[in-house]
Amino acid sequence: MAILGCLVDEHPRMSDVFSIRLARPDEIARLREIEDEAGEMFSGLGLIDDTLDGAFPIDDLARLVGMGQVWVGCTEDGAENVRPVGMVIASAREGAAYVEELDVMPKFGRRGLGSRLLTSVCEWAQDQRYASVTLSTFRDVPWNGPFYRKRGFRELRPEEWTPGMWAIREREAQHGLRVDARVFMRREIGKAGPGAEHD
Repeated sequence: MAILGCLVDEHPRMSDVFSIRLARPDEIARLREIEDEAGEMFSGLGLIDDTLDGAFPIDDLARLVGMGQVWVGCTEDGAENVRPVGMVIASAREGAAYVEELDVMPKFGRRGLGSRLLTSVCEWAQDQRYASVTLSTFRDVPWNGPFYRKRGFRELRPEEWTPGMWAIREREAQHGLRVDARVFMRREIGKAGPGAEHD
């Protein structure tokens, strides 16, 4: 998955059961597998330069796992030996919670797991007393911008961007992302989107 990107592809089915928990340090390799498989959904869309390394920095991933800011979604039906099949990475940036990346392995998509992982970040942000959750994503890819809009996020105008957001945009360009197709989004804590009842 490209750095600072977000991937979700969900339409919940109540028959699927996942458990959500914090990621463990010994699962770093598995998290990279999830990221790589999820990133394959962008192949052929012309949004990411595959010749550049857009993976989330391994040192930052390990640090955030150690801080308890990476959650994983695991199967509970015996498939994949109850291994993680989705993840979300959160950080704190400029006084707000920030979704660094959200990935669901394609064969486990469209089952509500992405919504539940996103809810974990929002609940963490509320516990930490952050006023909002922000992220950067592709505007029109169905499992990116439209997904977040349904869950209470709104697109930020460039004049609303913080200095840190401008810096993120520059890094995204350096890592081969089509920045003209990306948006920053924000959800105020306590405001749920119309899809919240399915999270």
